Amino acid sequence: MIHQLRANIKTPRCRKSYKKKVTRAKIQNNKSKAMASPVSMVARRVLAAASHTGQDAGSVKTWKILSYVVALPGVAVCMVNAYLKMQHKSHENPEFVSYSHLRVRTKKWPWGDGNHSLFHNPHTNALPGGYEGPHH
Repeated sequence: MIHQLRANIKTPRCRKSYKKKVTRAKIQNNKSKAMASPVSMVARRVLAAASHTGQDAGSVKTWKILSYVVALPGVAVCMVNAYLKMQHKSHENPEFVSYSHLRVRTKKWPWGDGNHSLFHNPHTNALPGGYEGPHH
């Protein structure tokens, strides 16, 4: 905005208005900076400093270290958690309660015997008459 104002200076009378406009622009700019949170200010400074270094090798090294120190252990913890939850889960189905609004079949499915959905799992999905027998 300041560069646009400088281009419009023609007479000494315009210079006064130019100074007023520049002062207003600086005040507005300072107000917008004052409204920013401290976290955004720090993030802006860090990103600005990182963009001016010109050294890509440092950022590659940082991301490589983060991948080994944070990402791989995170994946390992998630795998252990899934394994432990699988071990503690009971393999028995809960008692079947025939609710009238669930498993309504007004028309047979066009595949198989017409009673099993396309992605039916006999271990977890019940039929209208109850769970299927054990298929282990």
